[in-house]
Amino acid sequence: MAKGLSALLSDSDLVVSKKVASFEGVQQVLVSKIKANPHQPRTEFDEEALEELAESIKVHGIIQPLTVREVDGEYELISGERRLRASKLAGLNEVPAYIRNVDDQRSLEMALIENIQRQNLNAIEVALSFQRMIDDCGLKQNELGSRVGKNRTTVNNYLRLLQLPAVIQSAITLGKISMGQARPLITLEDEAFQLELFHKIINQGLSARKVEELVKAENAFGDTFSPLETYREDMRIEEISLRGKTKVPLKIKVSDVDKGHISVPFESEDQLNEFLEKLGLDQ
Repeated sequence: MAKGLSALLSDSDLVVSKKVASFEGVQQVLVSKIKANPHQPRTEFDEEALEELAESIKVHGIIQPLTVREVDGEYELISGERRLRASKLAGLNEVPAYIRNVDDQRSLEMALIENIQRQNLNAIEVALSFQRMIDDCGLKQNELGSRVGKNRTTVNNYLRLLQLPAVIQSAITLGKISMGQARPLITLEDEAFQLELFHKIINQGLSARKVEELVKAENAFGDTFSPLETYREDMRIEEISLRGKTKVPLKIKVSDVDKGHISVPFESEDQLNEFLEKLGLDQ
């Protein structure tokens, strides 16, 4: 028998099993009373997309309330940075917000989990957020994985990206290379060779599998990644990118290298037509 949402989001089972933050309901909160979240994991915001959201808010208002907590008579944002910025652009004085009674650690966890579930973070932002939780909250990698609903290997893969030179991390942040393309570079001890391969990725459009082959050829690639594993990683990143661009909850299922299928769940014909329109497939 189906187990509802948790059956569909098995990766989040450990998250939903944790204690739920104290909930004080939705209130209208003055924008001037909301201060930025010092733990905000998201650092990149598309200005054009913010303008579009602001225009939508002017017409329809804010559909999904922000999440805040009360701190020293004001409110600290937990999640909803993009909505808050767009609300300011739209000229709103008040915004609807969920009021949560949580401590610093729980606030950081909620901000990170909310962004990951919405697919709003790039790989470096996720890695930095994981590292911040380890540093600020004193969590071990396995504990961190339990908190955010990820296994230890996944957490470790993100954290290892922070070992790369700053220029490569920046390229990941800007979407110039994928996590799959960058990950083989981590095991190289020679930074000069790391940067050489990085520039080849940029200039020649090397696939993740080709990067792995070049690294292995230098006898410096310790961890082995099968072509199928690499392809799955590439498609996972592509899925996140497509969901972020189209706002369609599509899923990519890989069966073999260069093989698989894309599925789009929908609950009505109108919703299906809306998704098709976003994907540019409407007639």
